[in-house]
Amino acid sequence: MKDFTKVKANLEERGFEVTCFATAKEAADYLDAKLDGKTVGYGGSMTLEEMGLLKRLASHARIVSHWSGDSLEEAAVTPVYLTSVNGLAETGEIVNIDGTGNRVASSIFGHEEVYFIVGENKLAPDYDAALWRARNIASPKNAQRLKKKTPCAVKADKCYDCKSPERICRALSVLWGKPKGSKRAEVVLIGEPLGY
Repeated sequence: MKDFTKVKANLEERGFEVTCFATAKEAADYLDAKLDGKTVGYGGSMTLEEMGLLKRLASHARIVSHWSGDSLEEAAVTPVYLTSVNGLAETGEIVNIDGTGNRVASSIFGHEEVYFIVGENKLAPDYDAALWRARNIASPKNAQRLKKKTPCAVKADKCYDCKSPERICRALSVLWGKPKGSKRAEVVLIGEPLGY
């Protein structure tokens, strides 16, 4: 398992709560218990899918997402929001790229509790490397997964800053700290690779 000491300290200094787990199962157990009976929104996240969290929560919490037939607006007003990240700098910056903007907006404002669930593969040494990772690793893989006809999806090697109508990289958020007014913003670090 990756040593999370540095990134944990830097995130806490920026106002985030941080919990660390060796495995996705341990993190899922923690979140499953913590979110019992709550209404939980989420955007697209392979991390959440891979760890089986959404299926577990569906048995005892209300899950709201446009991926399961709800509207983007419904997920934007839930008390709890779950997301992953496209890049997390060990210096503490959280980087996300989005096509519609629902995921980046929900990570910044509107929910009582936001959980950023992060596999160790998302870590980068600093902000520039985290941004590079988000653009050149996570985004092409997500474009491929969504079967988009963009240069990054076809070649799967980097961001081409394309002007394609199918482009999924349309909004970028960088959290330099816990947004003012947020009641709870928790980063859940997991010592396994998850998502893109």
